Amino acid sequence: MSTSRPASEARRGRLLAGGIALLVLGFGVVVWLARWHLGADSAVYRAGALTLVHGDPLYTRDVLTALPDWVRLPFTYTPAAAPLFLPLALVPSGLVWGVIAFLSVVALIVVITVVSSSPGRASLLGRRWWALPAGTAIALVLEPVWKTLFLGQINLILMAFVVLDVLVLSARGSRWAGVLIGVAAAIKLTPLIFVPHLFFTGRWKDGLRALGTFVALEAVMFAVIPVDAARFWRDSATDPSRVGSVHWIFNQSLNGLVNRASALAPWSLAVAVGVAAVLAVPAVWLVVRLHRRGEDAGALLVTAFYGLLLSPVSWSHHWVWCVPLLTLLVVKARWWAAAAVTLLFASQIVMLVPNGGDREFGWGLGWSVLGNVYVLAAAAAILGLAARELRLVRRSTRLVTV
Repeated sequence: MSTSRPASEARRGRLLAGGIALLVLGFGVVVWLARWHLGADSAVYRAGALTLVHGDPLYTRDVLTALPDWVRLPFTYTPAAAPLFLPLALVPSGLVWGVIAFLSVVALIVVITVVSSSPGRASLLGRRWWALPAGTAIALVLEPVWKTLFLGQINLILMAFVVLDVLVLSARGSRWAGVLIGVAAAIKLTPLIFVPHLFFTGRWKDGLRALGTFVALEAVMFAVIPVDAARFWRDSATDPSRVGSVHWIFNQSLNGLVNRASALAPWSLAVAVGVAAVLAVPAVWLVVRLHRRGEDAGALLVTAFYGLLLSPVSWSHHWVWCVPLLTLLVVKARWWAAAAVTLLFASQIVMLVPNGGDREFGWGLGWSVLGNVYVLAAAAAILGLAARELRLVRRSTRLVTV
C-alpha cells in the first residue's frame, strides 16, 4: 500500500502537469486559426529547414526566403541545426509556435521531474500529487520561461536534453550518454560548456561522445552545404553582434555587463573573458567538489550558470536554468533561497529597467545593479558557494589534524 500510493500520487501529478501542456497546445491551435503572430524564433527554425530543402543560402545579409512576411530575423544557428529542424517543415506555418510551446512545457515537466528525484531523497512528486503541476505553473510566470514560450524559443527543450544526458543517461552509465549534449550543441553552440563539465566530473567517454556527436553533425553539413557551413564558422560564429546589440539589457552575460559599463569600448569582450577566466577557478573547483559528494544536480547547475556568464550573448530567456535551480532548492527545503530565486525571476525586473538605444550607458549605480541583476546574482552565488565549500574543507582539515 505504501508503495502504490506514492506511485499513484506521482501519476496524478504527471496527468495534471500534462494537462497544462495540452492547454498550451490548444492555445497554439487558437493562435493558428485566428492567424495571430506569435513565436518569431519558431518561424525562423521552420524557415531554416525549408531554406535548406530549397537549396537557398542560410547565412546572408537578407532574411530567409521562407520566412513569413511578419518576421525579419536572420538564421543565427549552426548549419547542423537546419536539418534538425526539418520536422517543423511538416507543420503548418501558423501552428509551429503551438508545437514548440507544447514541447517546451513537456520539457519543463521533464526537468522538474528529474531534478526533484535526487538520489538519496524521497521524490517530492511521489509524496505530493500537486507538486509537479504547481511547479510547472509557477515556472510559467518566471521571466526566462514565459519569454522563451512567447518567442517560440527552444531553450527549455535544449535544457531538458542536457538534464536527461547528465542526470539520467550519464548517471546510469548509458552508452548513449553525451549524445543529447552533442545534439544540443549542434543546434546552439552554448551547450558545448557541458562537454568540459563531463570531463571535469570524470566522465571522459561521455564527454568524448558528446564532442564526437557535435563534430560529426557539423562535418556532415560541410559535405551538404559547404559554402554556407564555411561562411558560418568563418564569420557568424565569431560575431556576437549578429544576434543583436550586445549592450542591450536583455544580454545578461559578463560581456553584456562590461559593454554596458564601457559604452561599447573595443576592449569590452577581452575584459569579460578575463573576468570569466578568473571566475572559472572557483566554478570548476565547486563542480568537482559537488560531484564527488554525489550532488550531480548542483554541479550541473554551477556549470550552467557559469556558461550563461561566459557566453558573449546570454539573452534573459536563456536563463531558464532558474527552473531546475528553484526545483533543487525546494527539494532541499532551502525555502529562503527558493523564495529569493522566485522573486528574482518572477519580478520581471529586466523588463522594468529603462533600456533600449543608448539608455543603458547612462544608468548610474542604482540602475546598473538592477539592470545586471542576473549576472551579479549568478557570479555572487558561485563565489559564495565556493567560499562556503572552502570553509568546509578547512573545518574538516582541522578536525583531522586534531
